[in-house]
Amino acid sequence: MKTEVSAAASFITRLLKTTGLLTEEQLEQFSLSLEKALGEHYQHHWFPQTPCRGSGYRCIRINHEMDPLIAKAASTVGLSQEQLFLLLPSELTMWIDPYEVSYRIGEDGSICVLYESTPPPPVLANGGSTDKMISCKDELRIRRSSSSKPLSMMTVSS
Repeated sequence: MKTEVSAAASFITRLLKTTGLLTEEQLEQFSLSLEKALGEHYQHHWFPQTPCRGSGYRCIRINHEMDPLIAKAASTVGLSQEQLFLLLPSELTMWIDPYEVSYRIGEDGSICVLYESTPPPPVLANGGSTDKMISCKDELRIRRSSSSKPLSMMTVSS
C-alpha cells in the first residue's frame, strides 16, 4: 500500500508544484501529510487479493467539492480549500488500488495509469494458484465495453 499511496501523493504534489506558489518545504510537508492521511484512511480498506474491493472508498475526487483528505493535507501548509480549487484541476478523479494508481482529469477525460505492478498469482485453498485476478482497470474496461461511451486509457511514466 505504501508504494501506491506514495505515487498518488507525489502526483498531487507535482500538480501543486507546477503553480510555483509553494516552497519546496511546503510541498514536502504536503506530500508527507497526504501520504499519512491516505495510509490511515485506507488501513482497513486495502485488499490485495481482491484489488477492486473498496475501490470506491479509495477514490480521491475533486469536482464541486474538495476531497477531504487533500484538504486535510493542504491545511498543514496553510492552504485553504478555496486556494486548492484555484491550484488543482476542477475535475480530478484518482483511484488508489492495490497494484495500480490511475487518474482522470475531466469527467470524460482519458484514464491515465500512474503506477502499475503485477500482482502475485492468487493462491487457491488447495495450494494451487490461478491467474484469474482481474485488475480494476480491466474490470472497468469490461463494464465500459457494453456502454455507449468509449473508454480511453494511457500510461504515464515519470
